[in-house]
Amino acid sequence: MKLTPGASSVLPRLLIVLHDLAMIAMVWIALRWLASVAGAPPAPALAAELIVAVGIQGGVLRLVGLYQGLWRFASLPDLANLVRAALLGVLLIVAVLFLLGMLDEVPRRVLFPYPVALVVALGLPRLLYRLWKDYRQSAHRQDAIRVLVLGAGRTAETLLRDLRSDGRYQPVGLLDDQRALKGVKVQGVPVLGTLDELPYIAQETAPKLLVIAMPSANAAEMQRVVSLCDEAGVPFRTVPRLSDMLSGKPQRLELSEVRIEDLLGRKPVEFDAAFGSVTGKRVLVTGAGGSIGSELARQCAAAGAASVLLFERAELPLDQISAELERDHPGVKVKAMLADCGDPTACRIALADGIDFVFHAAACKQVPMLEAQVREALRNNVAATVTLARACREANVANFLLISTDKAICPVNVLGASKRFAEIACQAELADSPVRLAVVRFGNVLDSAGSVVPLFRRQIAEGGPVTVTHPEVTRYFMTIPEACQLILHSVNLVNERCAVYALDMGRPVAIRELAEQMIRLSGKRPGIDIDVSYIGLRQGEKLHEILFHPQERYQRTRHPRILQAELREVRAEEVRQMLADLNSLLQRPDAEDALFDLMHRAVPDYAPHEAAAPSSRSRPVPPA
Repeated sequence: MKLTPGASSVLPRLLIVLHDLAMIAMVWIALRWLASVAGAPPAPALAAELIVAVGIQGGVLRLVGLYQGLWRFASLPDLANLVRAALLGVLLIVAVLFLLGMLDEVPRRVLFPYPVALVVALGLPRLLYRLWKDYRQSAHRQDAIRVLVLGAGRTAETLLRDLRSDGRYQPVGLLDDQRALKGVKVQGVPVLGTLDELPYIAQETAPKLLVIAMPSANAAEMQRVVSLCDEAGVPFRTVPRLSDMLSGKPQRLELSEVRIEDLLGRKPVEFDAAFGSVTGKRVLVTGAGGSIGSELARQCAAAGAASVLLFERAELPLDQISAELERDHPGVKVKAMLADCGDPTACRIALADGIDFVFHAAACKQVPMLEAQVREALRNNVAATVTLARACREANVANFLLISTDKAICPVNVLGASKRFAEIACQAELADSPVRLAVVRFGNVLDSAGSVVPLFRRQIAEGGPVTVTHPEVTRYFMTIPEACQLILHSVNLVNERCAVYALDMGRPVAIRELAEQMIRLSGKRPGIDIDVSYIGLRQGEKLHEILFHPQERYQRTRHPRILQAELREVRAEEVRQMLADLNSLLQRPDAEDALFDLMHRAVPDYAPHEAAAPSSRSRPVPPA
């Protein structure tokens, strides 16, 4: 007979219940027999006693939740339930026997040992069953991966339990920097030594995988551990984080790659979660389908914004972020608008119903590409920004936040010059208006669209080589959450009518080191398994970036990692005239040289490399 799915799930639990009821009866009968052997009188109403004992004890076992677990995963909580059920059961049995007038007929030699005997009778089969299943699983997994665990704390203890039940991995030892732990066993697995002994111990134990179980390690410690793993020449992974497990990932144990954020060379900046400025406010995010714009929209919705207007010219990303916010934040009014910031009518429509905060994230940002696309760079990064800022002034928007870049400081490329032009254009356009202007300058954003991290990841997956422009090139890096939280906290910090903000990102990171670290994260060795190739600086690139211009005196804000400076003074009339010239030049098909001249006038410290002279702008840009 074929069982239905419902019947197949009920049958094992029914058998467990029948087993427990039978064991209760057997324990009672056995104790009665032992009592009679010791000289107690025979039971005059054994059947009635059994009915009372089995009925009451069976109900108590169900009451304490014993049948909500599985024998396969029987553990200490199940044993505690058994003890609790046995003690409660004997008390109720005594009470009922007393009420029925049968208590005097039951010897104390039955009642006192009953709880202990019952715990043994019900617990031992469960323990034996689990040991048998674990043995069968390990016997059938002769190909289990030998694992050496780095760390011997609570996370490692939990990991070892999961590894044993999973069956795909065989723990061979642990390493920990606490020398006193050497020789101690965790879940039966010995601590073999310290982390510094990893290369030697890896040779002795021959693991196929190293697992980092150190969730509290900071960036410097993580870099040290990764370096040791690289020296040992063994692939490594890290224990899944609690946030990953809570996000609905599969329950089966999966060891994940170390996050590149762990290797920034600094601890990620921590922000408190309160963004009081946008709570209950109406928010507009341009470029809402991009890496920054979409995360910014998520955080605004999570902060309790009354409405979030998503302004984006790419259909699919707009549809995706709109659907996500409507699903995850049903209490927030979400509106999607497919439009370009350079369309003044679209900007007026977007602001018509009243907006409190405009976050302008839309921009062209690919450095090599823009070297040959100066018209679009100026049209999108400058003219469209001015169109939006003008619409904000006319609509009396309270706050306009422009997302800029550290490349706008002493720029050597079209991206930096166009973003600096956008900064001074917004200053001039909003000079005599009540709109508060905040400029937030980013470093390189890890894992954003078009950044170096996805490029390196793809090159590593293809077997290399990983291409780095120059062995000495450095960049400031920040994560996408850091970037968006910087924006929202900058809104909270705005006191002046016009200010510029940047994140203290610690020391700049060498791109060469980043490439080598990512190769190690993939379980490969740089220069051996995957080559690192230097291709030279591309058009518009420089070796190092800075966060503020020498004329911009900066200071720390209430948040110790956010820096603030006043924007340099601009002559509003001159800037407005240059913007008028820009609009005229954008109408002409042959105005590239004139556009470069205008950009030089607007940004006098724009100093492109000789290789990026206007005469060579039209040549194709080589791929990264």
